[in-house]
Amino acid sequence: MPNRDQDWLRQAQRDLEQAEDSRRAGRHEWACFAAQQAAEKSVKALHLHLGQEAWGHVIAKLLQELPETAPVSQALIEKGRVLDNFYIPSGYPNAHPEGSPFEHYGPLQSEEAIAYAREIIEFVRSQMA
Repeated sequence: MPNRDQDWLRQAQRDLEQAEDSRRAGRHEWACFAAQQAAEKSVKALHLHLGQEAWGHVIAKLLQELPETAPVSQALIEKGRVLDNFYIPSGYPNAHPEGSPFEHYGPLQSEEAIAYAREIIEFVRSQMA
């Protein structure tokens, strides 16, 4: 079976571009979700690159499950935890006590989400180089 790590990494980059487009359009909930997806897919790309499969959507856990040959800082894991909070609540109205997701996300959250996703993608690229 061919290694699909580059497919995952290219899609992660495209998801990050979608996050940036959504942020510019004021769709901050979508920006946060797309940033989470970008980071998740990039870490899965690294797992594939290293010859292992990764399952699940929890970025912090995916980072922690990387082998010792790809050392991850605790700070990057914490940024993954922040992004993990955008996986479901940014898309489902019943994830919040009241209001639609778009009412709960703004420029601060989307800026942070995109910055953290970008850092994770850069880490992945450096490990895959």
